[in-house]
Formats: sequence, C-alpha cells, structure tokens
Amino acid sequence: MTPPTPARNAAGRLLSVLAAFDRAAPALTLSEIGRRAGLPLPTAHRLLSELTGWGALERDADGVYHVGLRLFELGTLAPRGPVLREAALPYLEDLYEATRENVQLAVREGGDAVYVERLAGRSSVGVRTQVGAHWPLHATGVGLALLAHAPADFQNDYLAAGLTAFTPWTVTDPDRLRRMLAEVRRAGLAVSDRQITPDAVSVAAPVRGAAGAVVAAVSIVVRAPGNPAALGPAVLLAARSISRALAADRPGAFT
Repeated sequence: MTPPTPARNAAGRLLSVLAAFDRAAPALTLSEIGRRAGLPLPTAHRLLSELTGWGALERDADGVYHVGLRLFELGTLAPRGPVLREAALPYLEDLYEATRENVQLAVREGGDAVYVERLAGRSSVGVRTQVGAHWPLHATGVGLALLAHAPADFQNDYLAAGLTAFTPWTVTDPDRLRRMLAEVRRAGLAVSDRQITPDAVSVAAPVRGAAGAVVAAVSIVVRAPGNPAALGPAVLLAARSISRALAADRPGAFT
C-alpha cells in the first residue's frame, strides 16, 4: 500500500484512518493504522477513540480494530449500493436461473468498476471478482460497458494514464480500446475476452437511470471461449429490465 499524503485537517485525518482499511486488511492494530494513514500514533489513537465511540469502528478484546456497524448502516443508504442492488436483484436472479453462470452488477467509481452484487453458479467458471471489489474499467465486461458511456474527457484521461495487462489478451493499446468502446456504444454490449483470467469471457450491458444516463452495468461470465453472441440477448434483457425498474420505482435516485 502506498503511504498516503498526510492529511492537513481534522476531517482529512479521520478519513485517512477509515481509508486504512481495505479488503486485504479488514482488521488492523493501532500501529498498522498509524502507518497506513500516515499519522503519528498519538493522533491515530485519539481519532480511533472518536471513531470507536461513534460506532464507525469496533475494537476487539485483542485491541484490533474492525469496521463498525454504524458505517454499514450508512452504506445501506447509498443509492449505488444496496438501493441499486434491491432494484436489480430480481432480474439478476432471472439471468442466473436462465444460464446458471456467474452474474454480476457493478458501478463506476473513478477508474474502477466496483461490484455491488454477484451470483455464482457451482459449476461455473471461477472468477476473481467479489462484492466490494475494484477492477480497472478496461479489462472487465462491466468496466468496458461503463467506460464506453463515461464522459469523453474522462475516457481520454483514462486511456492516457496507461492500461494494466492481466493476461496476454488484455487490451492495452489505447487506439484499439477506443474502437472497442465505439462498438460497445453501437451494439449495446461489451465483451471482455480472457482479459482478467485466461479461462473466462464476460458479456455486459449498461444499465440506465431515469434520465437515461448509464448508472451501472450487468454482466454474465462464462468459461472461455463461450458464445457471446448467444449470451447477448439475455444480458440485454436483464439490463433493460433493471433500467425500467429504476425509472419506475426510484425515479429520483438514479439520474
């Protein structure tokens, strides 16, 4: 983990303590939090006391800190998390029942696709994604669907920043990726062919909010080589059904 820039104000220092926790480090000691947050131990201890008292963090009998239920409760109010999941879940389940393959739902957070739901089949191909995980936009099906509909300035900056390769099939050439994104916008479907793992293909489609803007993406992941053309209609149906549900049930939550 890259040491963060020291925070200059109280709010920034509190946030740096919370940001010390991640999926790879869900439980941390005082010294680990101080190091990861870039804070002196007395400052980290004081902030931890405040956060623990409020319920944002919890401290166990061994003195190890964990994310608290108060943050979970706040997280359930996020429209792009549980609220989106609630609207989408019936259609994700339909897609899973029809295919018995991995079904995923993600939103864009900066340059990453963040997974907010995943349904996995027992015999389906193994995937490296899980709920809450972040993956770069250019290498996943949902990420390509989201990147294709991101603002042009964001796309230009993203492509200029350099593209990480995960397998020999990961597309890292900006010009080729631009052509792929144009095809996603034309066809309404994104295909990630063995870009994250060499045995999986993902087919994704964008989910739109009430005002027509893309707010999420849904995908199905199958064992390579798969048959993207055959999977496309089912993925499109799920995406359109979720879009209609968002517009009808929560017109103000997703624009």
